[in-house]
Amino acid sequence: MSILFQEARLLNPVDGIDAIGSIRVSEEGIIEKLSIGSNPLTPEAGERIIEMEGRILSPGLFDMHCHFREPGQEYKETLESGAAAAAAGGFTGVALMPNTRPVIDSPLGVAFIRHHAGGLPVDLEVIGAMTVESRGEGLAPFGKYASYGVTAVSDDGSAIQNSQIMRLAFEYASNFNLLVIQHCEDRSLTAGGVVNEGMYSTQLGLKGIPDISEAMMLARDLLLLRWLEEHKLHDPLQRPRYHAAHISTEASLNLIRQAKKDGLLVTCEVTPHHFTLCDEDMFNAEEKGSYIMKPPLSSARNREALLEALRDGTVDAIATDHAPHASHEKQCPPQEAAFGIIGLETSVGLTISQLVERNIISMQRAIELLSVNPRKIMNLQPISFKEGSVANFTLIDPLIEWKVTADKLHSKSINTPFIGKTLKGKAIGIYHKGRLQET
Repeated sequence: MSILFQEARLLNPVDGIDAIGSIRVSEEGIIEKLSIGSNPLTPEAGERIIEMEGRILSPGLFDMHCHFREPGQEYKETLESGAAAAAAGGFTGVALMPNTRPVIDSPLGVAFIRHHAGGLPVDLEVIGAMTVESRGEGLAPFGKYASYGVTAVSDDGSAIQNSQIMRLAFEYASNFNLLVIQHCEDRSLTAGGVVNEGMYSTQLGLKGIPDISEAMMLARDLLLLRWLEEHKLHDPLQRPRYHAAHISTEASLNLIRQAKKDGLLVTCEVTPHHFTLCDEDMFNAEEKGSYIMKPPLSSARNREALLEALRDGTVDAIATDHAPHASHEKQCPPQEAAFGIIGLETSVGLTISQLVERNIISMQRAIELLSVNPRKIMNLQPISFKEGSVANFTLIDPLIEWKVTADKLHSKSINTPFIGKTLKGKAIGIYHKGRLQET
């Protein structure tokens, strides 16, 4: 049957819409009728009516940085459980990083994910490894990736340390208009580190990770980009596109601001945990495992810099870096804990609680960061609310208050520092692939 979303706050920056209205979706999942204004559509016989009562209907959210662990570590997460967590969090699509076991460094790995993704409620985009087995030595087959519809490459979790290999990656990727996503980390500075280097790491007796390690790698990459554009990769050749993942420091943000002013094709993302928490929160936590991640929770000053960058437009996207781990990998001494936390199911709540409610960004900007911009950066089709378009929606209640509890999470893992926290704002459903899934 058709579905009528009645009296919703239709919020889609792609179409320039932010108004109360109604949308009718056909049984085949196509937008049949759109009404903007106070006159709702008249229900048709037999159709299902969803009374939105002013709650938000946005283009489907998209998380461009996730780890679903399959193949190889299904005890942490599977494609099915990860997709369930994504849908529960309001995401209709995610991009999967390639650091599985084995690494997704060939079309075979891409085909494996695609084969198992068809029946899932969300779209799974595959990010191919930049180098074979993500070792940072020999480049993976970018051309074959492109022929399989892959739009981005990354050695996430293991930044390419060799500058010549990174240069070649830029040149190779530009031939196929592939986005290069970098996990910015100078490993000569971070080796053995656990938490942000500073007063709290010293008091805890834990080896620190200096925050400059992120900007050091980012600065190298941007220098390479500038050199390549000046000497080689310029019109009529395709210019390289570069995306800095999970940026966490003021120094990195300043580099990105300047790169954008210089006209480089550079974008960046931040995570909800980095704009919400800092190293002091890790220090005060009784169980520190779920506060251990890379990049580490940084200083309060760096967190404030992230908030300012979200406010001024330097940041292009919010991504979760959803990184599930089993309990035994987190409920252990912090120096033994695996890096990373889950984030798909808390992303909307943290964005609204920490950013929108505090007037750091508007709700429209939040939708840009969570849906429009990630798709644009990944070179994916934008979502329109025009009649005749495929329906791809996220339903959001920005006023609901809810508590994060382990028993309500859909992920296979519960490694999050936000268990027991009360958040404001939540995804209450998605409509995608011709199906409404309410949460």
